[in-house]
Amino acid sequence: MERILCLVIGYLFGLFQTAYIYGKMHGIDIRQHGSGNAGTTNTLRVLGTKAGLIVFAGDVLKCVLAVVVCSILFGKKYPEMVYLWKMYAAAGAILGHNFPFYLNFKGGKGIAATAGLLLSFHPAFLAVGVVMFFGTFLTTHYVSLGSLLVYAAFMIQIVVSGQTGFFEGMKQGNLWELYGIAAFLTIMAYYKHRENIKRLLKGEERRTYLFKKQSDK
Repeated sequence: MERILCLVIGYLFGLFQTAYIYGKMHGIDIRQHGSGNAGTTNTLRVLGTKAGLIVFAGDVLKCVLAVVVCSILFGKKYPEMVYLWKMYAAAGAILGHNFPFYLNFKGGKGIAATAGLLLSFHPAFLAVGVVMFFGTFLTTHYVSLGSLLVYAAFMIQIVVSGQTGFFEGMKQGNLWELYGIAAFLTIMAYYKHRENIKRLLKGEERRTYLFKKQSDK
């Protein structure tokens, strides 16, 4: 029951579509501009750096709030399972972000919401994610590549941490469950970025710049 509740709570938080709402406040449907994605990168390209940062913050925050709420509700009763509750809540938030029912299930790609997962999961995971993303982005200016590498690192870190006793008190069966959710989120992220992957392989992916005019290539 706790698993379902965490997913539902997370999904409800994820339904707060920051990019769509911000776009509507400025007279556009962000899904009809640029890449058509209701997320941070498309907002940054279409509406500028300030808008992109606001949308990023909103998408991070909704995942963090979902994780915090579920941790408070279920963490004290099942302290050894708190990381599992966090993962379910974050998964729900990412699903709500990617597939909002009231927007015909057309949302974002879940990367900013995933940053919220890293932020609320454990500082060690956040540190690795930050280094992986910005190390890639600042050298290549490919948001998609940085995002994909963050997920690859997250998947590896989850398994290594679990098998070395990082999640103290969690039974092996629950660890496999944790790995399964992480794998699901990773596969979903790669699926949502399938067109980006094709363009990266062809050398046609568009670069993104924070503080100057966006490149068309």
